[in-house]
Amino acid sequence: MPAPFRADHVGSLLRPQELHELREQVRRGKADAASLKAAEDRLIREVVKLQEDLGLPSITDGEFRRDWWHIDFLAGFDGVALHQEEDPYHGIQFRGTEAKPPTLHVTSRLKRSKPSMVPHFEFLKSVVQKGTPKFTMPSPAMLHARGDRGSIRQTYPNADNFWADLTQCYREEISDLYRAGCRYLQIDDTTIAMFGDPKVQEQFRKLGDDPKKDVALYAEAVNAAIRDVPDDMAVAIHTCRGNFKSTWLASGSYDYVAETAFSRLDVDGFFLEFDDERSGSFEPLRHVPRGKKVVLGLVSSKLPELEPKDMLKRRIDQAAKIVPMENLCLSPQCGFSSTHHGNNLTVEQEKAKLKLCIDVAREVWGGQALPR
Repeated sequence: MPAPFRADHVGSLLRPQELHELREQVRRGKADAASLKAAEDRLIREVVKLQEDLGLPSITDGEFRRDWWHIDFLAGFDGVALHQEEDPYHGIQFRGTEAKPPTLHVTSRLKRSKPSMVPHFEFLKSVVQKGTPKFTMPSPAMLHARGDRGSIRQTYPNADNFWADLTQCYREEISDLYRAGCRYLQIDDTTIAMFGDPKVQEQFRKLGDDPKKDVALYAEAVNAAIRDVPDDMAVAIHTCRGNFKSTWLASGSYDYVAETAFSRLDVDGFFLEFDDERSGSFEPLRHVPRGKKVVLGLVSSKLPELEPKDMLKRRIDQAAKIVPMENLCLSPQCGFSSTHHGNNLTVEQEKAKLKLCIDVAREVWGGQALPR
């Protein structure tokens, strides 16, 4: 079957301690970039083998070359600068932690004078022996939703020009990824799911936005970014409510966004967070167009405890009352390390979670459900 697969995963994996330490040495000027790249290459080979040995059909580089799931990619475009904000009320804040990511500022017209992460995929493809290499990138909506809005407005008095330039950067990057052999692309987005939280809606109203209009705007931005994708490249979108050191940003079901986002997004599949009560019911899935896949994020990447198989099968059956069973898949609700810090699990617990997805998928959909 084409991607997404019956047992899939969101992409990021726990970084080895060696990588944490070496990256910090580079920041302090005690190691050079060449030694860091050599270590990344070696450790990516190892994490690719980990995925292949488990039997995963989709293989990523674990996002081992990134600090943040979205920031590193967007900062690869001309016109994007990073600022570490000292104001505790500026930017985003995860529950139960004081850590804050740098803020994206748009300082000049957005252009792509060089690839952002195409070389990352080229290396991944060169080392994958079994399975389909998958590349993950943040939604273009993330620059608008998480970026400094004042800098965007100052640089782009006409918002249409902002979206035109940004999505052009994306089209160029995706075109080069395709030429490099990428046939499975995942767009990562937190805005769709987070708009279900009334507190998030209020935050956007304070910025002068209409959250309902933003849902449509962000969906169209994704469509513009992927509009030239050839038919033999599968594109999925993943959306969750925040993932940082096993914490989260928002709560709320998909009801607020489903009718607009699910029906408008021109993707092949949806990776959706459904691992706890924060996600609401499966009922909003009625808005997913017929024939599109839904990857149920029923397995938590935040908690080490394994979900009971019977519970997972029961929930898959519940979702199948709304989306046909043949269009459903299973995965963790998010990556295991959306940022370099990682969630509060061990590598062995991470492997057990991924194996659980594979085992349940085989039991639910049969032995031919997972191509290798």
